[in-house]
Order: sequence, then C-alpha cells, then structure tokens
Amino acid sequence: MRLNPFNTGDIKVRRGGGGGGFPGGGGGKVGCGTLVIALIGALVFGIDPTQTIGMLEGSGSPTTQSAPAGSSESAAEICDDNQYAMEGCNALASLNRTWQPIFQRAGVQFTQPTLVYYQGGTRSGCGSASSAMGPFYCPADQGIYIDVSFFDQMARQMGAGGDFARYYVMAHEYGHHIQTITGVSGMIRNAQMQDRANANQYQVRLELMADCYAGVWAGANRNLLEPGDMEEGLRAASAIGDDTLMRNAGRRVDAESFTHGTSQQRMQALRLGMQSGGDDTVCDRYVS
Repeated sequence: MRLNPFNTGDIKVRRGGGGGGFPGGGGGKVGCGTLVIALIGALVFGIDPTQTIGMLEGSGSPTTQSAPAGSSESAAEICDDNQYAMEGCNALASLNRTWQPIFQRAGVQFTQPTLVYYQGGTRSGCGSASSAMGPFYCPADQGIYIDVSFFDQMARQMGAGGDFARYYVMAHEYGHHIQTITGVSGMIRNAQMQDRANANQYQVRLELMADCYAGVWAGANRNLLEPGDMEEGLRAASAIGDDTLMRNAGRRVDAESFTHGTSQQRMQALRLGMQSGGDDTVCDRYVS
C-alpha cells in the first residue's frame, strides 16, 4: 500500500515505558446505528473479556503529543526507529485523515488516538502489558500499543507477512478507538458485567466490527492499494481467527470460548469494509 509519509503535526506517538519487571507490576451518528455494545481493551489475540471488565475507562484525550514527559525524542525520531515503526506512523496519519472528516460531517467531536511503541512490556492506562498480548487498544488513555516484534512473529509463525497485513492490524486497533469515542465503550462494560455468560458474544461482534472498520479505511483509500494487498489482509485476518489459533495451539475448537470470531468471519468482515468504498455504515450490522 503506497501510504504518504506522515507529518509530525498529524499524529500523536510516544514510547511506552515502565515495562521493567513485567508481569509483576503494578452523541451523534458515525455509522454506528443504534449501538448498544462496544469493546473495552480489545486485543488482536483472543483474551477472555472477563479479564478486561475491570479496566478503567477514561473520557479524556491523551495530552502527550510526541513523547513522554522528560523525553527529548521527537515523533520523527520515534517513527524513524525501523521500518515497522515508520509504517505504523504513516498508517496512523492516513487513518486520522480518513476518519476525522467522517466525524466532522456528522457533527461529532473527534480525538486522535496515541500510537505507543514499546519493547517487551509496558504500563498503559489499562494496566501492565507484555508483547505476548499482541497489539491492543486501551480506552483509558486512548492509546494503540504495539511491540513491533509482533510483526516478525506474525510473518514467521502465522504466515501473515506483508505491509498491508501490518496495516490491517493497525487499522483494526484504530477501529476500537472509533468504537470508544462514539461514546459506547462504557455500554459493553456494563453489558459484560451484567451478563457475564454472554460476554464473549458481545466481544466477538465488536471485534468483527473493528475488522470491518479496518476494511472501510482501506476501501476509502483504494487508490493507494497495490496488487496483493487484499490477499495479504485476508491472510492475516484468517491467521488470527479464533478457530485457527485454537487448532494451531493444539486445542479443541470451542465456539463458546471465541472472543474475536472465526477466520471466515474475520475475513468476511474485512472484505465487507474494503468493498464499501469508505462507507462505515456497512459495519453497523455487527452491533445493531
């Protein structure tokens, strides 16, 4: 995908810190129809939603523009660390440029998420995190957290390499940001607490919606897609389906334990968004 270089004024990016010692420490319509549920602490891998119920949800937007307090690093320096970091910053800028006008047209306030790069472990507004969790979104600080070593793992162990596969992961987590700033993320927390037996089902629907949102971003920027991009994205979506992950781990496929949807469902959601031409309302079906 031929993304334009980011502008340092267009993104919020910083380094994660405080990871040492892990795991011990520490109104309007924007294509959401009549949303009644949303995801809290969504992860690329299947984490049981009962583990995320206790995460604190924040309503404010991040105040860090480029790096944590006391750091002399600029956004450009952080993004220039390696190829994956630069790709993530370019994707973040593109995602911001795609989604902000949608909110503006709907008359809804838009806030950008912060991209946080960390290594090994870090502390987020949702608590401690490790690279074993995979990329995730924290609604408490509106941060997208990524240990870029995950992308090597995704390519080597899952057969899901390629730049668009990595962009898909970024766009999926960004989709959770959209779900949060539409004002519905608190509803899933309440729904899961009140109906723990169906907590996984709530999460699956929101994960699929985030996959669809990732496709909407790609569909809105179809002119930047290159041959093979769609295949890379679908291959990545298939690789992280709950049923595929369970089989690859030698586990029995248990639909009751699904948290993100099957490979087929995830590919279908991504494809739906990509074919929408940038129309985010097609994703409403997952939560309406």
